[in-house]
Amino acid sequence: MASFMSLKLACVVILCLAVGAPHAQGAITCGQVVSSLAPCIAYVRNNGAGGGVPANCCNGIKSLNVPTRSTSDRQSACNCIKAVAAGIPGINYDLTNKLPGMCGVSAPFKISPSTDCKSVK
Repeated sequence: MASFMSLKLACVVILCLAVGAPHAQGAITCGQVVSSLAPCIAYVRNNGAGGGVPANCCNGIKSLNVPTRSTSDRQSACNCIKAVAAGIPGINYDLTNKLPGMCGVSAPFKISPSTDCKSVK
């Protein structure tokens, strides 16, 4: 099951890299977003079991705060996170949306299957 999940995540990363490639230089890529947030996946799939938010998860969330300052970067990050989250079985969206605050970061959008990333400013 774990190897299937890794394969699925790898496919999403490759897809995101291919889709994100035409963006202007300096724009955040889906690969950067996935790499930064990968340490959070087990936490949100296991409903926060095991205690507090892993430090590497918070570090990843914080690392995205700087490169997502423009509207287009926030929209790209939103689209990427939304697509990756849709491919993760058992994800807890409520917990996922609490993570930025738990890590001391303000998120400019909520993640859910119905999020309209075009409306992110």
